[in-house]
Amino acid sequence: MGWEPISEAEIWDELNQAAGRMTVPQERFWEAIRIPPEKWAQEPYGNLGGGFWAVAVIGRIVVWFNDIEDGFNFSRYSAHGTIGQYFANQDELELVIQELMEIVRTGYRIGGQFGPPRPGPHPG
Repeated sequence: MGWEPISEAEIWDELNQAAGRMTVPQERFWEAIRIPPEKWAQEPYGNLGGGFWAVAVIGRIVVWFNDIEDGFNFSRYSAHGTIGQYFANQDELELVIQELMEIVRTGYRIGGQFGPPRPGPHPG
């Protein structure tokens, strides 16, 4: 059986489970930036599933669920509805929220992001 994009009901399940794992500060931040899940385009990786579920926006950053890799990510965007960069992190939502809280607090990232696949032999 092949890959199927995550449904709206399934993304709500992911969000509800993540909210239950959040600390109080994370939950407060989450409540301030969350949006109802909506599909945002991402070229080319999002084409297969009709886009990725965007779940929060802060400034020019969108938090979205990569259902190909099964994890949350955040990316800059320049046009509402279009994810600017593809990332393949497999993070839980509360980790992404903590990362964004640290960026707001300090101006610095505490983690990294995995980019799209690169053709060719493995560098290792």
